[in-house]
Amino acid sequence: MNGCVAEMTHALAAQAAWWRAECPAPDASSADVARARQGQLTKPPGSLGELEHIAVQLAALQATATPGADRVWISVFAGDHGVAGEGVSAFPQAVTGEMVRNFATGGAAISVLARTLGATLEVVNLGTVNDPGDVAGVRRAIIAPCTQNFCEQPAMTDAQLHAALAAGGHSVQAAVAAHTQLFIGGEMGIGNTTAAAALACALLGMPATALAGAGTGLDNAGISRKAQVIERALARHAGDDSASRLLACLGGFEIAALAGAYIAAAQSRLPVLVDGFIATAAALAAVRINPGCRAWMLFAHRSHEQGHAALLQTLDARPLLDLGLRLGEGSGAAIAVPLLRSACELHNGMATFAQAGVSNA
Repeated sequence: MNGCVAEMTHALAAQAAWWRAECPAPDASSADVARARQGQLTKPPGSLGELEHIAVQLAALQATATPGADRVWISVFAGDHGVAGEGVSAFPQAVTGEMVRNFATGGAAISVLARTLGATLEVVNLGTVNDPGDVAGVRRAIIAPCTQNFCEQPAMTDAQLHAALAAGGHSVQAAVAAHTQLFIGGEMGIGNTTAAAALACALLGMPATALAGAGTGLDNAGISRKAQVIERALARHAGDDSASRLLACLGGFEIAALAGAYIAAAQSRLPVLVDGFIATAAALAAVRINPGCRAWMLFAHRSHEQGHAALLQTLDARPLLDLGLRLGEGSGAAIAVPLLRSACELHNGMATFAQAGVSNA
């Protein structure tokens, strides 16, 4: 890790169980003001549907009568997985490191979307087997080249879990310092749909066949093999039942970093827009570790990946989009940002009946 980054990340990791510290509640008075304004805008009540709910929710989260989503921070966390050795992906493990470079040089989907949105894009390398080395625009927060194969042992030690959580927290610290209005977490790591599905199975008490999906493009035989690998892992770690232990045993560096970022964002009063299947598995782990962070989450889309619907239902989440997306990287959340911006512009910019001289009775 770079010197100053390493110092900040290690300092955060050293704070005893910071991820369990209380998350503040959204500002109810701002929500009341926003809700009252929605009732006075020149439109039939409720006619803008979910956009009205978004505006009120963001008003509460940002503690303001005029919410916004102009300043967006996107952190993409990358990490490799030992379970990739079980043949659970359609792509070779070298792709993770190659994609880290692609993110930074602007060629990935999330890179294009970030430019389009005028968002800050941060890429965080937590450990890749094919290490791209120092790359401009990439923060090196290396924990290890990859996690361990969780079919044989826990994916992470406690120290590695804490370092990954802290890496997510560090990204939030930087986002808050930049006066960000909305945080998006993305991920990259060959094998990470397997890790996310295993974690989700353990957290939900569901079988692998219900949650294991195609990931990067597995055929039916590949999905069946993935489910068998997950069942082996679940049996291996059956005695671990706390969310933090399950995250260490079955997760990945980037999944744990997402969970840490979600918790740190809630503690910092920063709204988060959760991406797809992997990000939502991390969100559920974060909520199980620190339930207060759930109030600070909005959900971008319903992924095509099998298992996402069960996670969304458990979190009582209402995703904004359903486009059959399954790319990851934070791309689905980035695609949903214009909806949030439209909700805010309508809420802040429309005239009230009184202002427009329009009858509302």
